[in-house]
Amino acid sequence: MTSTATPDVQFAAARLRDALGDRLLLPADPAFAAATRLWNAAVDRSPALVARCVDADEVALAVRVARQCHLPLSVRCGGHDWAGRALRDGGLVLDLTALRRVDVDPAAGVVTVGGGATAADVLAVTGPHDLVVATGVVRAVGMAGLTLAGGYGPLCGRYGLALDNLLGAEVVLADGRRVTADAEHDAELYWALRGGGGNFGVVTSLRYRAHRLPAALAGMIMFPLEQAPAVLRGHRELLAEAPDELTVMAGFLGGPQGEPLVFVFPIFSGPDAAAGGPWVDRLRALGTPVVDQVAPLPYDAVLRMFDGGMVDGNHYLLRTRWLPELTDAAVEVLVDAARRISSPFSALALHHFHGAASRVGIGDTAFGLRAEHLLAEVIAVWPPGDDAGAHRDWAERTCAALAPHALPGGYPNLLAPDETDRVRLAYGANWERLRRAKRRYDPRGVFSAVPTLPPSPGPG
Repeated sequence: MTSTATPDVQFAAARLRDALGDRLLLPADPAFAAATRLWNAAVDRSPALVARCVDADEVALAVRVARQCHLPLSVRCGGHDWAGRALRDGGLVLDLTALRRVDVDPAAGVVTVGGGATAADVLAVTGPHDLVVATGVVRAVGMAGLTLAGGYGPLCGRYGLALDNLLGAEVVLADGRRVTADAEHDAELYWALRGGGGNFGVVTSLRYRAHRLPAALAGMIMFPLEQAPAVLRGHRELLAEAPDELTVMAGFLGGPQGEPLVFVFPIFSGPDAAAGGPWVDRLRALGTPVVDQVAPLPYDAVLRMFDGGMVDGNHYLLRTRWLPELTDAAVEVLVDAARRISSPFSALALHHFHGAASRVGIGDTAFGLRAEHLLAEVIAVWPPGDDAGAHRDWAERTCAALAPHALPGGYPNLLAPDETDRVRLAYGANWERLRRAKRRYDPRGVFSAVPTLPPSPGPG
């Protein structure tokens, strides 16, 4: 919130205590520490209050109280934003983790998801119907946070980004009003939500298009580090031919002997999983695999393969670049970064954006890049107590070395709060329309989620 008035925490607490009872948490309450602990232990913020809301009416009340009492406001769903924007110092946290109900209509192919639900919550309900929704690669990530700013994932080529599958949302606006945003109701808000992040209100419910997918052919193939240049060049050549049904992640992960391994992770989501076999064979032939775990799997089991990759309680710092292609020069940067990696927990990941996601019109949603590309993630990870300097330097050097090979901007869900210039570039031609939407729906700047989006200074 941009107001300079003095926050009145005491009055806000009294108002919310009447409505929420012991679901309003103050720093002295035993449950407060757990409620303000995030996956990334590097985040050190001190909110004043946590409101554990169980429905949209309570969310609306909390938003009104925050405005009246001049409290900074943040929203916690999955809590997996690496920069910790779910918490604000001295602010009120709207904790939506109780809004996790998931309802599926198999005949209509529609899934309705509570604002606090994670990918794991959704797949637990859709799986028995052989249905999936487009998710990211980590089951613990909240669907709302993932969707509102993008949603790269294993089904990107066949079904698009998570936001491309959003049919509508229930939203609490900055003045406490509850509205529906979809193609027929408040279409401009619906447009802005699909890519503009949580900058326009609190999303308490989302409706997604579901897809039939009994199984996918997927899994991890890993090679020794010395084979990385050949593997990444072969990966580039395969991507140029890949059908929509095949999305392939790649990158570097820690190996059992301490040296990183280069990996490829194919996900073939065609109607016949076996049809992906020749593509997987081509990936295996890129080198001499030391790990080969590819098999036909239910989609939930595919994502479970990433469950151990990001451990709660470590310290994280992420940097991101959009690569239009994996040039030989970019391969050299990535391989050099893997050789110099500062921690066995750190990683480099390349997410494959193509197919259905690339055929959405640039003005159809707020998301600003629809050309085929790779999203490069530089993920620095270190244990608590370790000196952060070397790990930060590794991430910053790698990101800077990739810059000459990258497109302007970057994925808003991963950009750091101070990368405001890259946020603007990320939206390209959609930037001014997004600013007008901000002025229309949140002129006082109550919400400042991912990315940091200022209201338009002029009439909108």
